[in-house]
Amino acid sequence: MRDMRIKMALALCFVAIVALFAVVMLFASSRNTNLSLISSMGQYSHDAKNFHHSGVLVVYTTKREKFLRPIVEGFEAKTGIWVVVVQAGAGELTNRISAEAGRPVGDIMWGGLLSTVAPSRHLFEKYISANEPFVREHFRNVEGMLTRFSNSGSVLIVNTDFIGDIPVRGYADLLNPKLKGKIAIADPAASSSAFEHLVNKLYAMGDGNPDAGWGFVEALMENAGGKILPSSSAVTRDVARGDFLVGLTFEEGPMPYLEAGDPVKIVYMDEGVIFNPNGIFVVKNARNIENAKLFVDYVTSYEIQSYMEKNLHRRSVRADVAVTDGPLIPTCNINIIYDDADYVLANRSAWLERFRNILDAK
Repeated sequence: MRDMRIKMALALCFVAIVALFAVVMLFASSRNTNLSLISSMGQYSHDAKNFHHSGVLVVYTTKREKFLRPIVEGFEAKTGIWVVVVQAGAGELTNRISAEAGRPVGDIMWGGLLSTVAPSRHLFEKYISANEPFVREHFRNVEGMLTRFSNSGSVLIVNTDFIGDIPVRGYADLLNPKLKGKIAIADPAASSSAFEHLVNKLYAMGDGNPDAGWGFVEALMENAGGKILPSSSAVTRDVARGDFLVGLTFEEGPMPYLEAGDPVKIVYMDEGVIFNPNGIFVVKNARNIENAKLFVDYVTSYEIQSYMEKNLHRRSVRADVAVTDGPLIPTCNINIIYDDADYVLANRSAWLERFRNILDAK
């Protein structure tokens, strides 16, 4: 622990230098960006130019520290490459990468649902991982720059201490008047998993026709009191501590609280669950591009994908990694439904605008 504290302290010097460079561009394009350093798993010189050489990797990620730490530390031990980790939401990170396009600071973006990141694919380098032949066919990187890393579905998180006898089996139950003002929903414009939940609601409650699902969205926002939270992590946190009875999140979100023994449970909606992969993406013209490619290969390896599924409770995209005993239930026991990825992509902006109009009317 002492060594880790030393590493984290040294990393603050790096972050200060990077922040000075990035803040000018960020304020010009995204004045509300709120990025923070989760951790640094390496030691650094105080000279900014040394942060872009063969021994360094700068990772932008949506992942929590507990998830990323063992993977990053393993990569450092195996390669000798020092890693800096900057954590934020997928929308914030893609905005930052776009702002830095002329002089990229980050080398890789790790996390973010494919449906959210795909519109920004021009920000990333084409790279086909050495592990691509082992990836399930429907998760293959057919675009060239969108490597799938894990698979996650939209779910509900319920506080078991306070929910009482209120049934929560799916979306329809969220319209129960007893839940009015007690439903946590994140902003789909800021959170990739929240946008995926919006898509899930539209398809599930529209019986496969997303245009027919908007009536439910309006009714849900009415029962939620017209309130939204800034991130999916805020949803799981606030439900776990009892500020809300139920929340709309993604499968990974409740895991730390389940592992900690908090009074929460996961509900897979009766009406159907859409699974959407998380990705890992090499930033275009990254300064440490070869290290970024090594990291993509590392996290998609059998070793890490197996570790992730067994110890971190994340679904692997590899065909040779099976679900083991744990909080993840086999997908054969879940009512899985599907969206039309091209249709979602084409309508993303219009759907976000329509959602905002519904919210503003409450």
